[in-house]
Amino acid sequence: MEILTCIKQVPGTSEVEVDEVTGVLKRDGIDSKMNPYDLYALETALRIKQEKGATLKVITMGPPQAKQIIEESFMMGVDEGAILSDRKFAGADVLATSYTISQGIKKTGNPDLIICGKQTTDGDTAQVGPEIAEFLNIPHVTNVTKIVEVKEKSIVVEVDMPNTLEVCEIEFPCLMTVEKGIFQPRLPSFKLGLKTKNKEIPMYSLNDFEDKDEKNYGLNGSPTQVLRIFPPTSNNEKEVLKGSAEEVADILVEKMKELKLI
Repeated sequence: MEILTCIKQVPGTSEVEVDEVTGVLKRDGIDSKMNPYDLYALETALRIKQEKGATLKVITMGPPQAKQIIEESFMMGVDEGAILSDRKFAGADVLATSYTISQGIKKTGNPDLIICGKQTTDGDTAQVGPEIAEFLNIPHVTNVTKIVEVKEKSIVVEVDMPNTLEVCEIEFPCLMTVEKGIFQPRLPSFKLGLKTKNKEIPMYSLNDFEDKDEKNYGLNGSPTQVLRIFPPTSNNEKEVLKGSAEEVADILVEKMKELKLI
């Protein structure tokens, strides 16, 4: 059995700038980390690997420094990893991102099970996982909260729907996205880090893909356009209200009226 997990490097701080022309985040020179939701996907994959003796790979799309999160995944027990990196991939929306990753998956092999986190902290669309499955023409399920059973040709999972919990069985190959808290992610192992520090991490560009048409990638392949985007307000920028309880309450009421909340 072969499992693949999609991971992403995201900004490790809310202090980010936005390119006013392209509307994309300026990622150069800022601290980065693995997308927190991907840690739950990785832990899910690692547990299935341990149970079934599977091979576990990871794939990420980003600049060359994204290899840091692949090295981190090696320290958790991942067997192989690959980076999809090309300037032609820059500025991709969720559709172009999904298509690029699907092409990368085809390049790296044909996994039985693809596991993704619910969403990313720098996008929050929760669309990439299902769109990858559509491009690969495989079944998928989202909002997975529990692995019920891993069979030889299928997997049985529990899905958190708006009003119900449902149990689904999906045949391989398939893709699923998991919810935060499905398992407690493990910490990286220093011992595994020493063992895998020289492990090769292949990097693929557009020229390595089956589809080499630049119109399908990056800004060129993105049908959506950003009209307005802005960085989140710093957590340090807080207004302190002073006065008695009655005075503070009056100030809050006035602010709510300004925001048309009351």
